[in-house]
Amino acid sequence: MLRYITAGESHGPQLTAIIEGLPSGLKISEEAINTDLARRQGGYGRGGRMLIEKDEVQILSGVRWGETIGSPVTLCVVNRDWVNWQEKMSPHERHRDDKIRVTRSRPGHADLAGAMKYNHRDVRNILERSSARETAVRVAVGSVAKAFLAAFGIEVNGFVVELGGIRAERGELSFERIKALAADSELATYDAGAEARMKAFIDTVKDAGDTAGGVVEVVVSGAPVGLGSHVQWDRKLDARLAMAVMSIQAIKGVEIGLGFDAARNPGSRVHDEIYYDSTRIVQGEMSGFFRKTNNAGGIEGGITNGEEIVIRAAMKPIPTLYQPLKSVDMLTKEPFEATVERSDVCAVPAAAVVAEAVVAIEIANAFLEKFGGDSLGEIRRSYDAYLDYLRAF
Repeated sequence: MLRYITAGESHGPQLTAIIEGLPSGLKISEEAINTDLARRQGGYGRGGRMLIEKDEVQILSGVRWGETIGSPVTLCVVNRDWVNWQEKMSPHERHRDDKIRVTRSRPGHADLAGAMKYNHRDVRNILERSSARETAVRVAVGSVAKAFLAAFGIEVNGFVVELGGIRAERGELSFERIKALAADSELATYDAGAEARMKAFIDTVKDAGDTAGGVVEVVVSGAPVGLGSHVQWDRKLDARLAMAVMSIQAIKGVEIGLGFDAARNPGSRVHDEIYYDSTRIVQGEMSGFFRKTNNAGGIEGGITNGEEIVIRAAMKPIPTLYQPLKSVDMLTKEPFEATVERSDVCAVPAAAVVAEAVVAIEIANAFLEKFGGDSLGEIRRSYDAYLDYLRAF
């Protein structure tokens, strides 16, 4: 089983993740992880924090000479802005300064609910950990998961498919072309016309002191039939993916495959008919069974069916506005305009990278559950035997 935990605050010294369950023999590098960290920080509409931080990972344990050794892997992303926060976020009582307490909760954040739950009179104790800054180290974990999946021909890609109500149109583009276009896009999308309109929308809401949300899509290609299970609710892969994606800050909705549109159409236009062609096996496919449509998004009954896994997430507009919404001071109970923390106008492209990461982690976990072993070689032997079984089924 692959599991991980993160720790750290937005303006603390660093963000840390510990990954347990990785097999030995997996090649990982700081350079590859840093590529994904840079993708998370990019994108049209990002704010001032991105000018301060240039995220880079440090691998502190579990890797020797470029390969995992089977023990827990520790990843660290240092916060460069820590130099300006050493006393404000100090762990030492001598630095306590109640004059800098934040008492004006921001609508749409965890501020007030968190303060009430944990009995804090300083919202900073909540906002520091609830901040989307935490996703930096989750992207680092996801990069490691993607490296593991890539060793077995499984690829995970995230895109922006809608922003401010403006949708990207795929048309007849091949998947390889979509990946190439999105990689060169400031908004991680593949429709140049839609991207121009999206940028104009971001500029408009920025001028108004407002923010923009959107929809991201993650596609997993190369996953075999049989990941996940139908036998218990918490083993269903679609349920686990939905939880992982919903855990991303600002995500308010998740759908797989046709998603909510499945409820708007008759069954004859929803369910994917099944076909068989033995020549597919000769051409290198995992199975002769296939579907001409993929409305299920690659998962049926909680189990992967061999088609691409497609999951989408709706990201709300960032709730920190430069035209603040109304709130109430926690201590005086007087009305105020909500506190303004440094923020982005739009972070939807970053959400695509984060969603890509958490999906990769869950797919890697499901893969290890089915084919797990202590080394990459042992897992490969199990996987190759399973592929032989699928082709003969």
